[in-house]
Amino acid sequence: MNAPETLPRDTLYLAQTHEVSNVSRELVDYNPFTQDAALVEGVAREGAGWAQESLTAFGQLTGSAEYIELGALANRHPPEFDTHDRFGNRVDLVRFHPSYHRLMQTAIEHGLHASPWTDPKPGAHVARAARTYLQTQVEAGHGCPITMTFAAIPALRHTPALGALWEPKITARVYDPRNVPDAQKAGLTIGMAMTEKQGGSDVRANSTRAYPVGLEGPGQAYELVGHKYFVSAPMCDAFLVLAQAPGGLSCFLLPRWRPDGTKNPLQVLRLKRKMGNVSNASSETELRGALAWMVGEEGRGVRTIIDMVAMTRFDCMIGSTAGQRAAVAQALHHCSIRSAFGRVLNEQPLMQNVLADLVLEHEGSLALTLRMARAMDHRDDPHEDLLVRLVTAVGKYWICKRTPNHAYEAMECIGGSGVMEDSPFPRLFRESPVNAIWEGSGNVQCLDVLRAMQKTPAVVDAFFREVGQARGANAALDGWVAALKKEFRDLSDLEYRARGVVDHMALAIQAALLVQHAPAAVADAFCASRLGGEGHRNYGSLPRGVDCAAIIARATPRA
Repeated sequence: MNAPETLPRDTLYLAQTHEVSNVSRELVDYNPFTQDAALVEGVAREGAGWAQESLTAFGQLTGSAEYIELGALANRHPPEFDTHDRFGNRVDLVRFHPSYHRLMQTAIEHGLHASPWTDPKPGAHVARAARTYLQTQVEAGHGCPITMTFAAIPALRHTPALGALWEPKITARVYDPRNVPDAQKAGLTIGMAMTEKQGGSDVRANSTRAYPVGLEGPGQAYELVGHKYFVSAPMCDAFLVLAQAPGGLSCFLLPRWRPDGTKNPLQVLRLKRKMGNVSNASSETELRGALAWMVGEEGRGVRTIIDMVAMTRFDCMIGSTAGQRAAVAQALHHCSIRSAFGRVLNEQPLMQNVLADLVLEHEGSLALTLRMARAMDHRDDPHEDLLVRLVTAVGKYWICKRTPNHAYEAMECIGGSGVMEDSPFPRLFRESPVNAIWEGSGNVQCLDVLRAMQKTPAVVDAFFREVGQARGANAALDGWVAALKKEFRDLSDLEYRARGVVDHMALAIQAALLVQHAPAAVADAFCASRLGGEGHRNYGSLPRGVDCAAIIARATPRA
């Protein structure tokens, strides 16, 4: 038998089949503040230019490889729950991975939970929104307790004595995750317990009862009995809760521990298993005579807690806008490196159309979010206050609802690798519907828009005054606003048509802001693509004449 042929030594390396080429790289060790032109411009425009230096430093932190890895770890290792310790004592203890605690500590030490309350000044809400937006791009789940802690302050101030007692520790820049009485802590976090099985968004159908311990009324003690179907987040130190008092549905502050140091019978039954928001603990909870104090007037619970809900809804806008930026930044980064068919992806016309369209969506979301932050900074101005009352619901509805398809389309830009669990996109995609559903789903937001219009008709005039500041700058926008005014003159079947009306409102105010403040390439493309009357369309259907290359170059991060 002849000996087998062997390859000559100088051709052995032909057997090496795994050469890594024409691939992207991790988007890390960059500054997501300074490399987000729309954010830098918006922060300065809306009154927080004074925060540029601190935001640049925060961007350096949140764009670092080590910090970005914390977000991945916090979702790879979800919270665990123990009802009792090993001796049989009830503890209701939620355990988190150290990465989660690092994220919480950073958020609180940088004032994401309180800075507009502790240092109120022009631009305070804008600066806090920008910082929250940067932090959320790293990890969204821990933003839930941060948001609720932030949002609790306006509600607690309905009963000044309670506010004075609790506010110093709630606003302190101290993160203390221990499951111990609040008297032993220097910093506290606040959760919320409104939702019940039978009611969902209809909180007036709540069946949890509140029984007075002694005197009745604001600031007085009650014991609560009932079942809360969705409580976020059970490791917080106290919760704002809705329950039926003798005088009707009322708001209460319920701590995890009683003043005497014993465990308050707010008993967690289980942690919810969610498709997204994995790092955050959400729970189902029984109140079995849990001690709480009434906040606000008896029977006015919805009115009291709505101040909290307005803030949490605004943070949903921030969170979804951040999700859009995180997704499109990944797509832009990848497509600036990867080649196909002989050209870099971001130089190919059809991919340019898709990428530019995704950028336009994000720029509209960010412009509206930062504009509403400025309105919150100036609520002593009647016009700004009316905008907050109306446009928070408009923005929460529109931005949050647009985010899931935006996340998917950005993922498609990556191709098959974007679907892999070691990519950021599965987490971004699973997170993308959360803000649209929580804090009032789409229908609830649209009904709130109608309610605001009916209860305070001046909000409509304020809206059109705001949009009218761009009058004459873009013919498509002028026509869109005229058609919207016509819609408002026809009040028949308004509830049935509410989504369509709110869609039009959102696009009108986004376009007006971009026409006034964004580069012409962005503003013209937004109006031409969104206000052209083509109805529903997929991303990547921009009309002819759009300067896609300029839009892409403006938004592409460099790492």
